[in-house]
Amino acid sequence: MLSAIAFPDFDPVALQIGPLALRWYALAYIFGVVLGWRYAVALNRRVPGGPTEEQLGDFASWAILGILIGGRLGSVLFYNLPYYLENPLEVLAVWKGGMSFHGGLAGIVAAILLYARSQGFSPFALGDLVAAAGPIGLFLGRIANFVNGELWGRPTDVPWAVVFPDPRAGGVPRHPSQLYEAFLEGIVLFVVLWLLARRPEIRARHGYIAGCFLIGYGLSRIVVEFFREPDAQLGYLAGVVTMGQLLSLPMVLAGIWMAARSRPATA
Repeated sequence: MLSAIAFPDFDPVALQIGPLALRWYALAYIFGVVLGWRYAVALNRRVPGGPTEEQLGDFASWAILGILIGGRLGSVLFYNLPYYLENPLEVLAVWKGGMSFHGGLAGIVAAILLYARSQGFSPFALGDLVAAAGPIGLFLGRIANFVNGELWGRPTDVPWAVVFPDPRAGGVPRHPSQLYEAFLEGIVLFVVLWLLARRPEIRARHGYIAGCFLIGYGLSRIVVEFFREPDAQLGYLAGVVTMGQLLSLPMVLAGIWMAARSRPATA
């Protein structure tokens, strides 16, 4: 306990105006979408056969809906279905938390497919842009998880262990797994995809960057899950893996398929 780092005295509310409270987690979503959109617009100027800047702006609202609806439904279906079956109205109580990345990913994939079809261009071209920008939102979201003192890691005695204030954390030093995820899913993945996107021959292969995103995120999540505390209501599935690892494995396989099948847009 003496070697652990005390959790910083963060206020999860960034701005309070009367009864209205703007939380850091909400700001992470807002800035993640805005910054990701602007980065995708800048990147799209160098990508052949993709959507226009106006189409990317229109797609932003589709992306927000896909993330929110998919993220919420994913949390309900993957992580606590028995509870929500007994309390169906709680599905709407999004202010109490409960969002799943894998559900949000499914939601944004659906949005990409529907929007690209309505506009008549390749969903893989749009998917590459969304994937390249995705780590921005992931980084901000994981930092918000840390600020909220949620999704903490397993007990440990490493020098950088943190004692989280949540009583469910037991008052013991734990891995700051949110920061591990912010580093791998946010910074490392962003840099890798940025380096790939700089190469014209890669940008021309629609679906390649999106495939690399799926591989990179999936592997990062599988690794970090070894340091992250499993969800209390689920624990270890079959006594071996976590739900996060189970959901990430298909991502890696899908990413390998997407990268392998990608072809230059002019071919």
